[in-house]
Amino acid sequence: MTSRWTGFRSPLAAGIEMFLGHKRALGYHLRTTESVLRLLDRFLADQHVEMIEAITPALIEAFLTSRPRTAPRSFNQLLGIVTCLFDWLIARDLLPRSPVQAKPRRTTASRLPFLFDPATARRLLDAAGDLSDTRNTPLRGPTYRTIFALLYGLGLRVSEVARLHMRDIDLPHQLLVVRETKFAKSRLVPFGPRIGDLVVNYLERRTPTLRTADLPIFSFRKRR
Repeated sequence: MTSRWTGFRSPLAAGIEMFLGHKRALGYHLRTTESVLRLLDRFLADQHVEMIEAITPALIEAFLTSRPRTAPRSFNQLLGIVTCLFDWLIARDLLPRSPVQAKPRRTTASRLPFLFDPATARRLLDAAGDLSDTRNTPLRGPTYRTIFALLYGLGLRVSEVARLHMRDIDLPHQLLVVRETKFAKSRLVPFGPRIGDLVVNYLERRTPTLRTADLPIFSFRKRR
């Protein structure tokens, strides 16, 4: 049974709260960061650490060991959050030195990025456009062709394309409004006439009930 969260209790409590407040003011969401720092705070409290000076490298190593992370990427994320906290405290003269001495683990299973050349991208778009409709996925071909064109042609992230709504298309000015993207910021993304024609042709094939401002651009709802 998970115990109810009652706030930070360790000697780092005030520092953690200031750190999180500072980062949130810069637009960071910090869900994972706060979760890790809660674990660190609880670990220090359970170890009956009463002063910041008592937070030793051995203690931090014990915390890292207590959170088993078999994948190097997962361990490095945990280590990076803890390191970032102590570096922030040191930069503000709230701590004399960092007790973090662990080193990141080498990642050997990272996927190498693949860059599409124009010819390969055209084949991908053509293959997507040839996808046939199914009973539950009308306009499957035009939908995927338009999605891949936005990803490749405008450099958007998958999550950004998935969140696009009708209100985010400014056809007269040839702009997309990408909302709540990285660091919770929005930005304007210009597009050229070819992308514009592709989007217009796709939207013209959707039924009027799927073209309201509050609905996503890409939907597999059944046509009525």
